[in-house]
Amino acid sequence: MVVVHEFGHFAVAKLCKVRVEAFSFGFGPRLFGFKYGETDYKVCLLPLGGFVKMTGENFGEPGDAASGKADQAPLEDPGAFTSHPRWQRMLIGVAGPAANFVLAFVLMFIYFAAINEVTSVEVKETAIEWVTSGSAAEQAGFAPGDTIRQFDNADNPSWEKVYERLKLNPDQTISVTVERAGKIVPLSLRVPSSAKGQDFDLTDLGILPQFLPGPIGVQEVQPGTPADQAGLRAGDAIQSVDGHPFHTVSSLLAYMQGGKGQPLALVVLRNGATLNMVAHPAKLDTSYKLGFATTQIPLRNDPLPLAAAARKSTAFCKDNSFMVVEVLQRIFTRRVSVSQLSGPVGIARVAGEAAEMKGWLPKFGLAGMISVNLGIFNLLPFPILDGGMILFLLIESFLRRDINIAVKERIYQAAFVLILAFFAFVIFNDVTKLPIFTHLKP
Repeated sequence: MVVVHEFGHFAVAKLCKVRVEAFSFGFGPRLFGFKYGETDYKVCLLPLGGFVKMTGENFGEPGDAASGKADQAPLEDPGAFTSHPRWQRMLIGVAGPAANFVLAFVLMFIYFAAINEVTSVEVKETAIEWVTSGSAAEQAGFAPGDTIRQFDNADNPSWEKVYERLKLNPDQTISVTVERAGKIVPLSLRVPSSAKGQDFDLTDLGILPQFLPGPIGVQEVQPGTPADQAGLRAGDAIQSVDGHPFHTVSSLLAYMQGGKGQPLALVVLRNGATLNMVAHPAKLDTSYKLGFATTQIPLRNDPLPLAAAARKSTAFCKDNSFMVVEVLQRIFTRRVSVSQLSGPVGIARVAGEAAEMKGWLPKFGLAGMISVNLGIFNLLPFPILDGGMILFLLIESFLRRDINIAVKERIYQAAFVLILAFFAFVIFNDVTKLPIFTHLKP
């Protein structure tokens, strides 16, 4: 993504006939690379970003601001960045973030047009399968069988949209409307402060979504477990538990934890015949379980037509862009904690989780989301970032003269220190969220 971002700057600079001295992945000492024409293509020691170095570009590399040395080329040099019209320089600045948006669009277009995984059988609506006893959801009035019609400011939301709104409203009370037995019921939900954590999910709220319409399929039964003793066998389908028609094992597990090991009346379908069983959950590991493995949720590829894939990709980029802007707005208004931001360590952790997930959507979706974030972040009007350079050029266009180089230098020096401090905070924040540290917390 860094390479694509810098290639955006590089390509437009070349089109504008600006001399590019270096195309670097990483900062610091040069490790290896090659020189082609007037450009040194290199990989540097610290793989925490990258840059394109153009002749005459003020503070083209972070080290320029740190050393206090401006890199101002003579105005008579036609290949210098500063010798070109301001609109061309602004175009070069916008090209990097634009390349990230293009990358996100292309990634998601490939996914939707060539893959587009969907469950073979799925529940289209945002239906609640189970509500954990004593949870925030139960206190708010949610009940099994409810269908969410409005959540915060989202109408007929998907579960992804519900999760997104929860992450944006920790410690806030939001309005929710559900449909229950054909009637519309308004509710108020107090979102817990834990919503700002990376590991928060809907089960922490007490909501177990219904994703599948069918019964729980049994793939394998472990010998000697409560499932084996009750008579469950591979190939069985659990239609109900104590009269509750569970569809996923996560809902069954939540129900068993609430029952604390009480016997369960199972209705099981086997080879077309209905059987009644009684199972006695036991603590296996640290929670009550029966001891069987469920059948995998079947996925199938359903590639979309090119026009539909383009619309879905556009919507993905649009939704994630607005979400990034909203998160930044809420951080500045103190409605979202800055501790929710993630840097390289957090990205690596989430990328590892995405790699272990089934299917291609977690991989493509995460890559597209990070690329959009990178584009939005670099457009922020802060010195050193692309948006800061564009802001200076807009001010100079309004004033019809260049800002004093000494003033620019001081501003960039201060901005560089702030960026380093912010980067250090994000790294520290990421590290403290690692499991080894979270397990040490009381």
